[in-house]
Amino acid sequence: MLRINLKEGYSNMPTAKVVFATITGNNEDCADIITEALEDLGVEVDETEISQTDASELKDYDINVIVPYTYDEGALPEEGMDFFDDLADLDLSGKIFGVAGSGDTFYEEYYCLAVDKFSAAMAGTNATKGAEDLKINLAPESQEDLDNLDNFASDLVNSFNSK
Repeated sequence: MLRINLKEGYSNMPTAKVVFATITGNNEDCADIITEALEDLGVEVDETEISQTDASELKDYDINVIVPYTYDEGALPEEGMDFFDDLADLDLSGKIFGVAGSGDTFYEEYYCLAVDKFSAAMAGTNATKGAEDLKINLAPESQEDLDNLDNFASDLVNSFNSK
């Protein structure tokens, strides 16, 4: 994992909200790994399931991470539709965001489309994209997947520190 230093002179720990939607448990696993990586980097993290989260809560955090699943042929998580729709009404200027998700390459052109859709919606809030979208095939079990999730978290914190 990359080592970074928190912004000098920053009096409080940076905060992050990690919001996930899952059917199989794979996205919750991704969210847990991201949460742990952020905490290891000195970030105070609040992780919640998307149906239990109001999109307006994102205004209260320095870094926002969304970990959605894609259903069937590119559909967004049903339990996350209100959250997704409410993003259009938010101004998250000055906030950092990242979107990661697990999918199944069996679905070919529909693979992890929710990651793309949530990333576009977050960009529409004027938040700054702090890490490239990350797509994990099935469960995050390989060392490559774990490294990619750790690097995703590091990129988010580095983006926060450089703003």
